[in-house]
Amino acid sequence: MTPEVDTKADQNQKAGYRSVVNFFFELGMLKKTPRSGFQFLGSGQESVADHTFRAALIGFSLARLDGASDPFHVAGLCLFHDIAEARTGDLNYMNKRYVQAHEHRAVTDLTESLPFAREVVTLLEEYRSAGTPAAKLAHDADQLDLILELKEQSDLGNKYAVQWIPYVEKRLLTSVGKTIAEEILRTDFNAWWFEGDEH
Repeated sequence: MTPEVDTKADQNQKAGYRSVVNFFFELGMLKKTPRSGFQFLGSGQESVADHTFRAALIGFSLARLDGASDPFHVAGLCLFHDIAEARTGDLNYMNKRYVQAHEHRAVTDLTESLPFAREVVTLLEEYRSAGTPAAKLAHDADQLDLILELKEQSDLGNKYAVQWIPYVEKRLLTSVGKTIAEEILRTDFNAWWFEGDEH
């Protein structure tokens, strides 16, 4: 029995898979990268991956409520919107006064060897432009995740969290995003735990 010899196509496919696996490992950095704004807020903490996960679910939900965009597309925009931070870290508004992150270069370098690199770059270009209804919903999902965090910290007694909320609200782009923000601010962060159940 003769040993199988890899063809050039097999070798190329394996190299492509290696690139994908390296991409997966690098995305793991997002689980270890803290969202830096909490340092200034003084309470709370989350990783970039924590934020991205809930933002994607919020984006899916906003698209279902709005009815004008594919929910899976909006969720995809949310999932990829911060991948550059696997290389750049998370820079808050104060950091950005002094440090420039080359996010486009980071994304290009991060994805260039992937067989689906163009798709990822296209998603990020759409997100950055905020020119489509889906991208606007994804931007709102990003901000609503922050508003949820600020509301929780406010309910737990952080007086500064309340001061941050109006600045975040100004960034909302869609009517459904603004409506959900209003509801967030009317709702105790722990209400879901107590409503309709006896403990």
